[in-house]
Amino acid sequence: MPSPNLELIHENNDYLVVNKSAGLISEKSLYEKSTVEDQVHQHLSKNNRKPYVGVIHRLDRVTSGVMVFAKKKSILVQFNELFSSRKVQKTYLAIVKKKPAKTKAHLTNFLVKNNLEKKADIVPSKSKTALECRLSYQVIDENEFGYLLEVKPTTGRFHQIRAQLAHIGLPIVGDEKYGSDQKYVPLSVCLHAWKLSYQVSGSKAFETFEAPVPKNAFWRFKSFEKQP
Repeated sequence: MPSPNLELIHENNDYLVVNKSAGLISEKSLYEKSTVEDQVHQHLSKNNRKPYVGVIHRLDRVTSGVMVFAKKKSILVQFNELFSSRKVQKTYLAIVKKKPAKTKAHLTNFLVKNNLEKKADIVPSKSKTALECRLSYQVIDENEFGYLLEVKPTTGRFHQIRAQLAHIGLPIVGDEKYGSDQKYVPLSVCLHAWKLSYQVSGSKAFETFEAPVPKNAFWRFKSFEKQP
C-alpha cells in the first residue's frame, strides 16, 4: 500500500507514477517537512531498507498532477534520454477566468527567468538569457469559475505555461504571481499535469498515465463526469 499521503497511479519494478498534490515541492529539501520525493521514499521503504528514488522531472509547488519516479539508476538515465529526445508528451489542464479570444492556438514566446521575483518574464526577442518556449492550447469545457484549457507544451521552460497564458491575458485561476484576481486553494493554482505519455523503447507504441483532477468545485466540469 502507498503512503497515506501518496496517491499512486501505477507501480512496477522500474518506476512508479503518482498524482502530486499541489502545495508540495517535488524534491527533498532541508526547509520542507514533506515533499513528493519524501513520500515516495517512505512508500518504497516498506519493502526496501535503502530504496533508490530517481527524480525524473519536476512540477511547481502550486501545480498538481502526474509525476514519474525511477526505482533504479538505469531507469532514471533512460527517462532522461526520453525527455531530452522529446519522446515524452505532457498534457496539462488549466482553468482561466476570461474567455480566450481563440478556442485553440499555438503560442511561441521568449522567456527570461526572473530570479529576483521567482517568476518568468516574456520578452520580445531571443537572447543569451531569453529562451524560446512553445505550447498549444484548446478550450475543452467551461463552468461557473472559468474555461478549461488542454495545454500541450513542446518545450519545458520554467513557469512557461503560467507565463505564456498570462501574456495573452489569460492568467491561470489562483495564480496571483501572474495576475489572477481570483482566489483559489492556498499554495495552489488551477494548473494540473493531467497526462504523461512516453514512447516505449524499440516500439512506436506509447505508454500513457493520467492523474485525476483535484477534488474541488473549480474542477467540476461535464468532461469529468462519470459515464453511466
